Amino acid sequence: MSSAVSRWGCGGQPEMEALGAAGPRLRFSPYAFNGGTVLAIAGEDFSIVASDTRLSEGFSIHTRDSPKCYKLTDKTVIGCSGFHGDCLTLTKIIEARLKMYKHSNNKAMTTGAIAAMLSTILYSRRFFPYYVYNIIGGLDEEGKGAVYSFDPVGSYQRDSFKAGGSASAMLQPLLDNQVGFKNMQNVEHVPLSLDRAMRLVKDVFISAAERDVYTGDALRICIVTKEGIREETVPLRKD
Repeated sequence: MSSAVSRWGCGGQPEMEALGAAGPRLRFSPYAFNGGTVLAIAGEDFSIVASDTRLSEGFSIHTRDSPKCYKLTDKTVIGCSGFHGDCLTLTKIIEARLKMYKHSNNKAMTTGAIAAMLSTILYSRRFFPYYVYNIIGGLDEEGKGAVYSFDPVGSYQRDSFKAGGSASAMLQPLLDNQVGFKNMQNVEHVPLSLDRAMRLVKDVFISAAERDVYTGDALRICIVTKEGIREETVPLRKD
């Protein structure tokens, strides 16, 4: 005869499990999914990294003011979504490595070098990975926009645009169409301007907030140019 007991699943929520005469077994998952969406777009001389500010778990909202964009240098921003504890741990490790590099070399690490460093950090934890989706946006050595996307164990590539997180399946097709001109014929491929990129980022996040329960509250946008990094906040729906 079996009985149903509660156990904690990957999302941090109790799950019911049928057990036999051996009695209840307690299981602990070190991961939780805290939702959120990040996005990055690279232009000719700029990069945009954006995220929503909702931090949730299951059907609970922990805070409505938790942006997922972290400034690393004057030319590099990283967006992290997934398990918030791993996001904080990973960004602290990156910031410590950047300080060590600056003290040793008397200069800031470039965006490409930061991407390579993050790849090795993630790969070093491949047997117990950080539950984080990372996107780096910034300017390269030539002053051109650069976006790097990663998987949880360190594989990465340079992109022109990328979305990650809970609403990435909705955002990525829009970016493919509007920025990459995928599956479009007889369309002039004009360079993406900063104004059009900003309008596009706002539109796709407003659309995502309508459909994804883990995305909402506000949109934090970091614009990286040769003058530095400036931020802009746009309200999203809060339900």
